[in-house]
Amino acid sequence: MAELSLTINNRGYTVSCDDGQEAHLTNLAAHLDQLVQDLVSQVGQVGEARLLVMASLMVADELAEAYDRIAELERGQDAPAPAAGNGAIEAEVAQAVESCASRLEAIAARLEGS
Repeated sequence: MAELSLTINNRGYTVSCDDGQEAHLTNLAAHLDQLVQDLVSQVGQVGEARLLVMASLMVADELAEAYDRIAELERGQDAPAPAAGNGAIEAEVAQAVESCASRLEAIAARLEGS
């Protein structure tokens, strides 16, 4: 079993993982740290626990959207059109980003009010 030292929001965490999973876990931690840094730039340092909860909710939201997208594709409801260009993909990504941003703002507003 491997042991890694990860940094999230400038704080070190030591975690264990299966041998060979070090790079994957490091990438996951980097993604989480980026989410936390984005939150800090939006709401400030509102406390480590609060930031990690907010970032965790964002990751859970990303996962839920991915599950929904997989289910749509498996049902064949959203098969990509052969002529669809990058503009269609960019519009879909922009809509997903806007949706996440709106959800994040609502979460931040609730946390700031508590």
